[in-house]
Amino acid sequence: MSLIARDLHVTLSGRPVLKGIDLVAPAGRLTAIIGPNGSGKTTLMRALTAEIAPARGRVLMNGADLAGQGPQALARQRAVLPQHSALSFPFTAAEIIRIGLDPLPMPEPARVALIRQALAQVGLPGHAGRLWQDLSGGEQQRVQLARALAQIAVPATVAAPRWLLLDEPVSSLDIAHQLSVMRLAAAHAAEGGGTVAVMHDLNLTAMFAGHVLLLQNGQVLAEGPPDLVLTDRLLSLAYGCPLRICQAPARGVWLLPQSAV
Repeated sequence: MSLIARDLHVTLSGRPVLKGIDLVAPAGRLTAIIGPNGSGKTTLMRALTAEIAPARGRVLMNGADLAGQGPQALARQRAVLPQHSALSFPFTAAEIIRIGLDPLPMPEPARVALIRQALAQVGLPGHAGRLWQDLSGGEQQRVQLARALAQIAVPATVAAPRWLLLDEPVSSLDIAHQLSVMRLAAAHAAEGGGTVAVMHDLNLTAMFAGHVLLLQNGQVLAEGPPDLVLTDRLLSLAYGCPLRICQAPARGVWLLPQSAV
């Protein structure tokens, strides 16, 4: 099954932001959405999560159109980690994760176990009772990731995989936690789930993505396996500066900016 966008057009404040986007993100691999600032990455993610409705086009998740599906139905199929999260009330980490579990029918002991498991997954065991406002920015982001992981932890069938949708999931994290988060995102895909992530870090994209969508000015510049999208020519064209792909000594690639002078 896949998460599919067909001829997606989105207009915000009278300005076209997405201009006919087509995307096929298959379950079983991590799909990274990359591109320069203003290329439409976050807007595309908001359309894929049904936060905004396209002016034209469709989004299908596991074969079903998102249009007309209510919040409860969507919450049972996918979990969303937004780029920024703000809370005005003193929720604990456990209470935040519990919000993601509200749409899921399960007994209370199972909810408590999932909360503990999710906090351990993101490296925050023992933080269940910590207040959101007392956490660092990176810890807050990891608590939100724990909420998303708990929400999709309940197994789904092969015909209806659960989706993890991440908008810049490593933006506030140090290197060790960036790698940890990306491993969790990739592991969900490896287990048969679907993972789509908006990414700024091209090195992490090269390391973890199995499928890449490169955007430029609200349109798809390239889509496919990393080795076909992450090229000198395409990245230099998209980002407007000379870029060179260098093979790392071990596994993966490094993308290095090249000075024009």
